[in-house]
Amino acid sequence: MVKIGLIVNPRAGMGGSVGLKGTDGDMYRKALSLGSQPVAPERIRDVLARVTRKDLYFITAPGMMGEDYLKDFSFEYRVMGTIGRETSAEDTKRIIHEMIEENIHLLTFVGGDGTARDVLDAVGLKIPVIAIPSGVKMFSSVFTFSARAAAEMIDSFGDAFVEKEVLDINEEAFADNRLVAKLYGYVRVPDIQHLLQGTKSASDVSSGARDNKSEVAAYIIETMDSETVYVLGPGTTLKTIADALGQKKTLLGIDAVLDGKLIGEDINEKDLLLLYDKYKKMKIVVTPIGGNGFILGRGSRQISAPVLERVGKENIIVVSTLDKVGALESLRVDTGDESVDRALSGEIRVVIGYREEIAMEVRF
Repeated sequence: MVKIGLIVNPRAGMGGSVGLKGTDGDMYRKALSLGSQPVAPERIRDVLARVTRKDLYFITAPGMMGEDYLKDFSFEYRVMGTIGRETSAEDTKRIIHEMIEENIHLLTFVGGDGTARDVLDAVGLKIPVIAIPSGVKMFSSVFTFSARAAAEMIDSFGDAFVEKEVLDINEEAFADNRLVAKLYGYVRVPDIQHLLQGTKSASDVSSGARDNKSEVAAYIIETMDSETVYVLGPGTTLKTIADALGQKKTLLGIDAVLDGKLIGEDINEKDLLLLYDKYKKMKIVVTPIGGNGFILGRGSRQISAPVLERVGKENIIVVSTLDKVGALESLRVDTGDESVDRALSGEIRVVIGYREEIAMEVRF
């Protein structure tokens, strides 16, 4: 039997839909007060429901850190360690150390970049890991690109592993809408490259890139309808559009404009649904993350599956510099709802300049 450790950060990702930049410390309680629902439980259940491999024996953390989800399936497993009513990074590290003493072959965890750092602290390069994405911040290259990819990796991993980066995201800067990241270290993951999301690459700040973004902005503004709400996703390309309109832009958040004026700043899922119900006409403008190609599902959880169901693929506008999309094989989505992901998949047009578009494939 293959011994797999399973550990879940039950808080991971809860801040996303309500527009928070994480769920550490007091942010977790704020997410709860804003009506946020847990994301990680649904994520791990989705993965476990897809796993077909028969030679697995799980060693899992108690309660909401693992046991609660395995007991709904037919896998053999054993519970290890103890936790209190509220879980912490120290629980994660302590229980992983206990799992290592049980000679697990591989560790599967559910969380974001913060959880990945905790896992690295505990395992280093000793035990390979499979990282199931569920956080607000998921910029490290260790993560699979979806729950489906994670299940496929569990089913197919063998003896080949590769080292992937875990990034340390500056929490204060991120809360202030600035992405400041540095390399924290490496963990080993199964060497199945097409199932891994890849690392976010830095934005191009050259004069050529700035000119390209300005051309994109000019074209988008020229085609705007005064009665349609335009939702601007995160990123410098979208900030260029807001700048050209003379409006503020939340660099790592979601904003909305109507008739050239800002009507929603750093808004969340609830705000988007209210805006849609009020105005009925809405377009969502997004740009791919450089390096991995995600247009939805990474850093923009506010644009949730319910929002996307209402707006529809035909009202999604993808914008990018040519250099960024030229380095991508495809675009990706991971909304947490497979039916929505499937509806968004296939060909989509990408605006890369003034009246310039290319066709790209969206995968999930």
